[in-house]
Amino acid sequence: MLTCSQRIRVGFVHVLVVLLAVLFLAPFYFVLVNSVKSLGEIMVDAASFPQKYLFSNYSKVWDIIRFPKVLGNSVLITVLSVAGIVVLSSMTAYRLARKPTWFNRILFTAFIAAMIIPFQSIMLQLVRVTSLLELRGNLLGILVCYLGFGMSLSVFLFHGFIKSVPFEIEEAAVVDGCSPYGVFWRIVFPLLRPIVMTVVILNGLWIWNDYLLPVLIIGSNKDMTTIPLAVTRFFGQFTKQWDLALAGLTMSVAPIIAVFILLQKYIVEGIVAGSLKG
Repeated sequence: MLTCSQRIRVGFVHVLVVLLAVLFLAPFYFVLVNSVKSLGEIMVDAASFPQKYLFSNYSKVWDIIRFPKVLGNSVLITVLSVAGIVVLSSMTAYRLARKPTWFNRILFTAFIAAMIIPFQSIMLQLVRVTSLLELRGNLLGILVCYLGFGMSLSVFLFHGFIKSVPFEIEEAAVVDGCSPYGVFWRIVFPLLRPIVMTVVILNGLWIWNDYLLPVLIIGSNKDMTTIPLAVTRFFGQFTKQWDLALAGLTMSVAPIIAVFILLQKYIVEGIVAGSLKG
């Protein structure tokens, strides 16, 4: 039985949670409501419900930005980049954690130091290097860049988690005749599922919503345009088509929200397992 003071505290927490929910959900409300309005109605009152629902905004955006094409590009780039980051960073972190030589310690320090370098400070150099290597305007170039920029944080996360995995398990597998690659993929990697989910979420959200790196590497290659690049065509120098832009933004966030809902069970399990593992 709660006391009066406890009830007040619980009620205060509930009110605070509701206010925070309203605060975070307000942008979604404005995007959804205004995505089915005309441009004139948005300019008059952006907060009200539409007087006439214009679902034709979505069909116009579908045709203008070639949504199936840009959606496929975004999915392809995100899936390949995240998969590459998970595989390479987990293997790298395993080697650095299990073989703490002086060279590996220096290499791990370099990964950590790379996390604090602002992206803006290397943009020009990145464009020059990718141009010299003929990596601009193609799929390989954007994948290489995402692998490079995503490895540092991922290696750091995997490294800390791998050190908590008992080494005796690996020794037992070696005694049973398991190869080094077999030890990692059959024994260690399945135990990394909690941190794998964390790495997938962090890098997946970043890559899916990223605009700056694709605009630098993909550029004007329309065959490789991603959703963030495609939506920007509604924002011109003198005019902004808010009705179509908001419909495009809704279409762009819908797939990643659907993926989050489908993976919510595994995400929660990963967080719980990670907390218990630590």
